[in-house]
Amino acid sequence: MARTRELIRRHGDLFLAGGLTALSWLTLAVDGELATWQKLVNAAMFLVLGVALAVRRRYPLLLFALVLVGGAATPWIGEAGAGETIGLFVLIAVYTAAAHTDGRRTWIAAVMTFALGWVFMLGDPEGVNVSAVVFTGLLFGTPWAVGRAIRHRRLREVALLGEQEQRARAAVAEERTRIARELHDVVAHAISVIVVQARGGRRLLATEPDEALAAFDTIESTGQRALGEMRRLLGMLRADDEALALAPQPSLARLEELVADVERAGLPVELAVDGDPAALPPGIDLSAYRIVQEALTNALKHAGPARARVLVRYREDGVELEIADDGRGSGNGAGAGHGLVGIRERVAMLGGDVEAGRRSEGGYAVRVRLPYSSAR
Repeated sequence: MARTRELIRRHGDLFLAGGLTALSWLTLAVDGELATWQKLVNAAMFLVLGVALAVRRRYPLLLFALVLVGGAATPWIGEAGAGETIGLFVLIAVYTAAAHTDGRRTWIAAVMTFALGWVFMLGDPEGVNVSAVVFTGLLFGTPWAVGRAIRHRRLREVALLGEQEQRARAAVAEERTRIARELHDVVAHAISVIVVQARGGRRLLATEPDEALAAFDTIESTGQRALGEMRRLLGMLRADDEALALAPQPSLARLEELVADVERAGLPVELAVDGDPAALPPGIDLSAYRIVQEALTNALKHAGPARARVLVRYREDGVELEIADDGRGSGNGAGAGHGLVGIRERVAMLGGDVEAGRRSEGGYAVRVRLPYSSAR
């Protein structure tokens, strides 16, 4: 069952395109009103539409433009055989354009939707009238509204997730600062007592051995208490690490879940692993995951219609990450946000290297190397 869901998630558009194309051809085959040449032209048109449907998330306006051309050509090539199935292509094209475009492309898609509506009404034998306008508005406006609503919800979820993670990181940082301050007080107090008692014991060792012994007893008990406090505070720090480990998608071992969430938000992602996955130090594992998450979030928000690829390389001396997309957007918000800054800070803290920028073949890429030596 899980395998089936994974296939649908990754190849759902391909299955949908194949099914609609096959249905269209079947409808044409049993149609008795169209001439042979009309059937052949329609069959070729549905094949092209099927290919565009398979890549609709990457090229949302391509499917829309082909549907618009096909609708305008209907009076010449006929529609008797496949009027219902081309209607499905139309609805999917409108929804896709609304859900997977932003900025100027959204306005282009809106104009194309309006034009497609007019083509639809002009093909009505009864002509343009009030009822036709209302029906066409509902027919095209509904998938458009649904697509925009889903897009806004996805962006809102991404923003809320980022805010929650920022609040969680701030809370963890504040708590660790408090623990570090307390640890400093414990250690400073214990060392001060030990130094004072050691000085006194050394002076009294020859003349008053009982007093010197009492000083050494004080040193021992103070050291034991200090060690106990240090263990307690360090245990609290480790408990914070465990709490982070229980948060959603905390390590490279759970990258597939992160990829699934990003794909549900509208960005197809290919995940590849080079080398044998190793048990990474917790700090490197968590930071590597967060770097991938931040880079994919940037691609989702700024790359536009695109596909992304995540490559994880396990090396003997460290782990390497490459997150690339082929979109035409800025990839990192044109440097205006804090995502790339946060990635650089994480990498610098771990003594690694980072490269980020546009690729010569198009798109944006972030490449990171995190050495294992930083965790030793």
